[in-house]
Amino acid sequence: MGVVTIALLQMTACGGDQDANLAKGETFCRQASEMGADVALFPEMWNVGYTFYDRSQPDGRETWEAQAIAQDGPFVSHFRGLARELEMAIALTYLERWPGAPRNSLSLIDRRGEIVLTYAKIHTCDWELEASCTPGDDFHVGALDTGQGEVRIGAMICYDREFPESARILMLKGAELILTPNACELGAHRIGQFKARAFENMVGLAMANYAAPQENGHSVAFDGVAFDDDGAVETLIVKAGEGEGVYLAEFDVDRLRAYRAHEVWGNAFRKPQRYGLLTSPDVEEPFVRPAGGRLRG
Repeated sequence: MGVVTIALLQMTACGGDQDANLAKGETFCRQASEMGADVALFPEMWNVGYTFYDRSQPDGRETWEAQAIAQDGPFVSHFRGLARELEMAIALTYLERWPGAPRNSLSLIDRRGEIVLTYAKIHTCDWELEASCTPGDDFHVGALDTGQGEVRIGAMICYDREFPESARILMLKGAELILTPNACELGAHRIGQFKARAFENMVGLAMANYAAPQENGHSVAFDGVAFDDDGAVETLIVKAGEGEGVYLAEFDVDRLRAYRAHEVWGNAFRKPQRYGLLTSPDVEEPFVRPAGGRLRG
């Protein structure tokens, strides 16, 4: 299998100008291709630059919802054509048109321009305007043909990564690499959390964030291999600064598979028969929150 190279497209968006975002996204994809990437990963909800609406405007929500796009529409189709041209997979993010309310989605397009999977964010930020989105209903893993062979890839989006269950379910479904579009400030705690997800599930993780000043950059990738014959090894593959750029993360899939075949994490020694409470929908104090209520500030 060899090495799979994921390009983290760390950009600032052009607000809700979808034509400008399409053009900028294409430019960064072409740069990623020239650098030898197998997959280009966008930050979260790229077609509208992770913009929402002003509650004080009477038609604000309707105007925002009208920006949602269909999976078979021209924006996604453009990047399907670009993936075919470049022979490079593209993990494209967008506000997806959906019955009732739009979804915050990612479509993984393979190097032939076919959609391998579409994932909609499950853990929407329901204390903010993102509560206006329809949450996804499942985590998905697909087989991506990279030209060197198939690798099993899953996706989670931004706030999803703060729940250990997200990466765990993807691992249980066979994910070897997990793509994570992001749109928030990344500090030491969130990056440490992300590193832990790679270690505890023996998966490679790649996250693309918006550059400063829209967010603070720091797109990052971690290997799932935490030990070798000499002991613990550093799992950080790449960590960007704050500015715009294309940052490459190389994953040695054969090495990861060999590690997963004998180490003790993952699924070998779990005791799921004792985890019943994890599937309870009940929320108790001190974690009860009003719908749409803010947690901080």
